[in-house]
Order: sequence, then structure tokens, then C-alpha cells
Amino acid sequence: MEQTKKDITLENGNRIPTDETARQYYFMEKARKYVEELAHKLGRKPTFCVTTFGCQMNARDSEKLSGILTAIGYENSENEEADFVIYNTCTVRDNANQRVYGRLGVLNSFKRKNPHMKIALCGCMMQESSVIEKIRKSYSFVDLIFGTHNIFKFAELFITCFENHEMIVDIWKDTDQIVEDLPVERKYPFKSGINIMFGCNNFCSYCIVPYVRGRERSREPKDIIREIETLVADGVVEIMLLGQNVNSYGKNLKDPISFASLLQEIEKIEGLKRIRFMTSHPKDLSDELIDVMAKSKKICRHLHLPLQSGSTRILKEMNRRYTKEQYLALARKIRERIPDIAITTDIIVGFPGETLADVEETIDVIKQVQYDNAFTFIYSKRTGTPAAAMEQVPEEIVKEGFDKVLKVVQDTARERVKLWQGQTAEVLVEEINEHDASLVTGRMSNNTLVHFKGDVSLIGKIVPVKLEECRGFYYFGEKI
Repeated sequence: MEQTKKDITLENGNRIPTDETARQYYFMEKARKYVEELAHKLGRKPTFCVTTFGCQMNARDSEKLSGILTAIGYENSENEEADFVIYNTCTVRDNANQRVYGRLGVLNSFKRKNPHMKIALCGCMMQESSVIEKIRKSYSFVDLIFGTHNIFKFAELFITCFENHEMIVDIWKDTDQIVEDLPVERKYPFKSGINIMFGCNNFCSYCIVPYVRGRERSREPKDIIREIETLVADGVVEIMLLGQNVNSYGKNLKDPISFASLLQEIEKIEGLKRIRFMTSHPKDLSDELIDVMAKSKKICRHLHLPLQSGSTRILKEMNRRYTKEQYLALARKIRERIPDIAITTDIIVGFPGETLADVEETIDVIKQVQYDNAFTFIYSKRTGTPAAAMEQVPEEIVKEGFDKVLKVVQDTARERVKLWQGQTAEVLVEEINEHDASLVTGRMSNNTLVHFKGDVSLIGKIVPVKLEECRGFYYFGEKI
């Protein structure tokens, strides 16, 4: 568990500190007493379960929530019958919302059996007023609701939740605060995500993220460096820099700095072996960044570069601010400068007004760029976005286009992955293979999965592996 300890001086007895980090440690100390009382009633240590829906930023937020719950005396559990259950929600697509509503019904039955159980909802979905109304009306058994901007106040909200017997709703529309020096419970001891910025200023017409995550806010470089140095001292060898659009990092700082310059500073950290980042907006990807990546010994050979559509007409309607030709020119430049790089992407099929001819434009880009992988989605209408008011595409046309795109993406990705057959690659071992305990599973620098004979002693280590058998999108290999 990561934790930055701060001395908390309470000048007047129970005076609450004004420094936000110290304030939250004050509430954590207070929360421990509630948890101790609960443990006495239960005759055991109370448990918690945090379930994450959505992106890597949500996953990192969940690690923060887990860290605080662990620090105040709870025990981590993967069982949703735990004493404190949190759903950290996503709202990028409607099916994510529906999954949460479906699971809440199950939680209600658990709560009836356990009168001490607390249920909390947080994350992007909670930033929508219509969602809050629905939960108030149909899921009144939920104890605590908070959003994306005040997750750092979880310890304080926990106290409010325990001191009240009604639903607590604390949603902020926006914030300029960044509070990171709180406990974190990492999923992996050897790798970690790092928030370098929050929010988004792009307002793609289909996307609800700017409305639920707020405007762009970058962390100071010195704070990022200090956090990574602490992580490396704790055994982390790979970090993932997180932001909705990392390429615009640093623009709003008092002393502006480019993302490429930040990467160069991070690369200097001794003991750090690998640097990953996501996500990159094509319109902001600079020649400076390409040059830094090409020369780097630590930045992984993987770039996630969302396309969304290959049709210039649709890209304009999406407010992506680049054309098909500009995207292709950028991809060519990246491939020429960094020949061994894996380029992955996001593609939306069925955006309002899209025709099968537009889909063919997307397929043309897939064939030209030769993606190593692609996350392909059917357009999901999100209330409050400009695209929601546009004329929607008939379902049968969407399905036809989606099936075509998916086939080309999969065929192309298989060919790209196959290029490594017979070569030796450095693999960071992540875990024992879930299907065969005699194997371990790890990732190459380009993010390709590799399975090979090994044991638990290899987890967290980077080892050379000969890639012997390609199985579509992953390899079986042999440690050298």
C-alpha cells in the first residue's frame, strides 16, 4: 500500500486540518474507530469489495478507494456480499449503465441478509443527474453516492455515511483540486498507473467524458516525478501515465511543459524499466513526442491512437479535428520513425449519419495503418451530447458495418502479431496463467500477451522469451 504520511496538528482539540491531504488523514483516523466498533459487532474484520467499470483511470481511482478502506481497517474481498461494496462506474456506453442497474438488484438481496452492509456508487455515471434521480427512486437502499471530482474526500464521505441513516449524495460539477497523496492499494506490486492529468477539453460530439470528468487539469511535473520515484522504491518497474488526452498535458500549468518533455524527465528515474501511456489524441501528437519515443530505451513500443472513423465527413461531425488524410500521414510518420511500434486504436461504427460508404473509408484506414489491435464499438447514444440529437442509423446497417470492420480488424491484427514469430522478446511477467498453473503470462513492450513455462518467482521480472507459437493475438514461448 502506498501512503504519504503527514503530521496532523490539531490546534484546538478536535479542530479539522485545512490542508486537504491532512484533512482526509484526520477523517481516516476517525473512521478507524467506526470500523473497530463494526468489527466488534461482527466478531471479525469487516470486508470490502470494489468493482470497477470502465477505463484505466477508473481502475486507478478504485486502487485509491481500496487503499483508504484498507487503511481504516477493512479487509479486501472479491465477494460482493462484503460489508462495504463500491461500484466505480463508467458511462461512456449505455450498456455500462445497464450492468450497474442489474447488479444493484443483486446487492439489495445481499443487504437484506446483512444489516451492517453499506453500498456506495461513484465514478462517471454518477455525474449524470438523470442517474441520480433513478437511483433515489428505484434503489433507495444505496448508502452513498459521489462522483469523479471528489473521490479524494472518500474518508470524509465514509464518516458522513456512518453517521447518517439516509442516502448521502455528494456530486460536484467540477473542481480545480488535485489531491493525490493518499493511501493506494495497487493490484500489482510491480506496475502502477499514474494520473498525470484529469478531464478533457475536446468535446467530441459523441462523448460524455468532458461533462463528467470536467476540464483539463495537469499535475505538476515535480509531483508526478516524486510519486513515480516512491513507486520505484517500492518495487514498481513499469508505470502507465494516465489522462483522457496525455498529448495535451502541461498546457494549463503555470509553467507550461510538453508531454514529450515530461517523458524525458521520467525516463531519468533509476530503477524504472518501462513507461506506458494512454490515451493520445491524434490532433495533439507532436513530432517532438515521436522523436522522444524513437530514441527512448524505456518508453514501450505501443501507441494507442484512437481513429473513431476513417471518413473525413464523419470525423467532422464527431468534432475530432483531423481528416482521414491527416491521420494516415501521422500513422505513416510514426511507423517510419519507430518501425517496431504497435499501433492500436478505437473505432466507432454506427455514428449518426454514417453510411456503408463511410464504413468502407474506415476499413481503408485499417488496411493502410495495419493496426496491431483495435477496440471496435457500436455507437452508444449518450444524453446531453450533440450526437444524441442527430438522426440515428438503422440497427441493421450498423450491424452490417460493424461485422465488416470487426473482420478486417481481426485479420489485420493476426498478421501483425504473427510478424514476431521466432524472435526473442523481453516479457514482463504479470501472473500465473489462469488456465494452466504451469505457465506464467506476461506482456511484451508492444503489449502482446505471451504465455510460457514458469513459476511464481518470475512474477514482476522482465525476462527474455523466444516466441515460438502464435495463437492469433498472443504467443506461447520459451524462457531463454
